[in-house]
Amino acid sequence: MRSYRKELWFNIRKRREHINITPQVEEALRESGVKEGLCLVNAMHITASVHINDNEGGLIQDFDEWLEQLAPHEPISRYRHNNTGEDNGDAHLKRTVMGREVVVAITNGELDFGPWEQIFYAEFDGNRKKRVLVKIIGE
Repeated sequence: MRSYRKELWFNIRKRREHINITPQVEEALRESGVKEGLCLVNAMHITASVHINDNEGGLIQDFDEWLEQLAPHEPISRYRHNNTGEDNGDAHLKRTVMGREVVVAITNGELDFGPWEQIFYAEFDGNRKKRVLVKIIGE
């Protein structure tokens, strides 16, 4: 069995950003040489998410607006976590709703997606460099 690890780095320029990382994950899969197995993709930051959905701009905007309604950034005084000097209590809640990671089957050297599925990195406390772990195991 093979094991392959790669970190993807992103310079997040806004507080909240959604990035389709499918091409980078597919590149990591090619580099791994794995033809049959599993691919784990997870956010390496507690204020970010990796999830699978449709690559449609309106849907991405819907997610962003819905999450902001569920856990608005301001007023920051609404979150006890922010009493520590942070201002990202909302980002932790958003990450919990959206999830930490995804696992995708690998079949014949390709990510075995359903129709329209793509992998997204969602950042809720950006304005700096962030990373994603891709871990591939199989044969």
